[in-house]
Amino acid sequence: MERSSSQDDTNAERINIIETTKIIYARHAHLEGSKFVMLKMSKSSFNDVDLSNLKIVNANLSDLEIEGAQLGRAYLHNIGMPPKGHPAYDENAKQRPLRIEDCDLEASTITNCNLKNVAITDCNTEGMTINGILVDDMLKNYR
Repeated sequence: MERSSSQDDTNAERINIIETTKIIYARHAHLEGSKFVMLKMSKSSFNDVDLSNLKIVNANLSDLEIEGAQLGRAYLHNIGMPPKGHPAYDENAKQRPLRIEDCDLEASTITNCNLKNVAITDCNTEGMTINGILVDDMLKNYR
């Protein structure tokens, strides 16, 4: 572990952990502005944390579980298997299904997504539209 005597705008000590294996236990710590690059953090846990404005790019989040979180204004995009032309592209790879339960998605937008074989069960669909058509109207016409 390398400690740097340089300090940032908040006068916080900067600790560099480079090319090593460590387990970090942080409690009641202020780590705002920290950067994590090319890490293996599988089986890590975050509990009672403020991760607002967190950005995760090019990450394997398989088996991710988020519980009891506020996700207001969250922006999930380019989620799924790497597209053709990406270095990690595998034409035989299949995205494992996601499970979304007990969530308030009121006024959310889903655009340009593959919803093939998606099941929506026991949900309040009041005001929900698909391509501008009210889902409740479609269900009434179907019945």
